[in-house]
Amino acid sequence: MKKDLITVEDLNAKEIMDILRLAKKLKKRPLLKNKVFKDKTLALLFQKPSNRTRISFEVAMVHLGGYVLYLSPREIKMGTREPVKDVARVVSRYVDGIVARVFSHEDVKDLAKYSDVPVINGLSDLVHPCQALSDIFTVLEKKKTFKNVTVAYVGDGNNVLNSLLLACAKVGINMKVAVPEGYRPEKDILNKAEKIAKKKKASIEIFGDPHKAVKGSDIVYTDVWVSMGQEEEREKRLQDFRAFQVNEELMKSAGSGAMIMHCLPAHRGEEVTDVIDGKNSIIYDQAENRMHVQKAILLRMLAK
Repeated sequence: MKKDLITVEDLNAKEIMDILRLAKKLKKRPLLKNKVFKDKTLALLFQKPSNRTRISFEVAMVHLGGYVLYLSPREIKMGTREPVKDVARVVSRYVDGIVARVFSHEDVKDLAKYSDVPVINGLSDLVHPCQALSDIFTVLEKKKTFKNVTVAYVGDGNNVLNSLLLACAKVGINMKVAVPEGYRPEKDILNKAEKIAKKKKASIEIFGDPHKAVKGSDIVYTDVWVSMGQEEEREKRLQDFRAFQVNEELMKSAGSGAMIMHCLPAHRGEEVTDVIDGKNSIIYDQAENRMHVQKAILLRMLAK
C-alpha cells in the first residue's frame, strides 16, 4: 500500500526518528553513488509559488537520480479548471510521487485519496509537515538531544505552528507558545499534541506574553504574521501582533544562549528584526535542512 504524508500525524515516533537519522547520513554524503531514483519522476503540483519547498525538493530528487516535473499555479488550476480528484487520477498515472503545495487542506487530502502514488503535503492552510520535520532535525543537530529541550514559538498560530506542535510532542521537545488572543493554534491539533506530549513527559504551554514564553527557552521560533492569502487582514494583524516581534529586547528575556529559528521568508521589521543575522541565528542551517530531510522522506516513501 502507498503511504502519504499529509500531516505529522501520519508518522509515528519511530518513523520520524528513522527519517531524521537518514537525513543526518544524507547531509554528510548528499550525492549517492547508486542513483536509486533513476527511473522515477516526482511531480511538484503547486497552487502557491515557493522558494525553499520547490528548490529543496527538486535538488533532493536530482541527487537521488530522479526527474522533477514542476506544475505551476497557472498550468493546472486544480479545483477550478479541473476537479482535484481528476487531477489526482491523471497525474498519478504519469509519475511516481506528488508533492502538493495548496491553499486548502481539503485539496491535498483529496489528492491523496484519489492518487495511485504517494502524496506529500508541501504546505496547506492547516499544516506544514515537511517544515516541522526539518525543524526538529535542526534542533537535534544543534542540541544533540531532544531531552529537556524547549522551543518557544512567538507569533501566529498558523500551519507551521500546528505541525511543529505535533512534531515536537512526538519526539519529546517542550514547547512554549506565545500568541495574541484570537490567534491560537488549531484546537483539535493542540489537544492531540498535548496528549502526545504528556505521554512523552514533555510539556506544552500557551502564553499571552512573549517575554514569559521565551524565558529559559533554548530556541525562539517565529514566522510571518501575514501568510499568503491573508493580505486583506494585513493591517489588523500588524496591530494585533505588534508586541510579538522577535527583537533584541525579547532575546534578552530568552537569554544569551537562545538560538533563533524562522521558516522564511522573513518580513524584517514585522515579526522579526535583523537579530536573524546574529550569531545565535540558525535560520539558514534550518533552511538547508529542508533538502536533507525531504530527501529522506522521498527515500522512505517512494523507494520500492
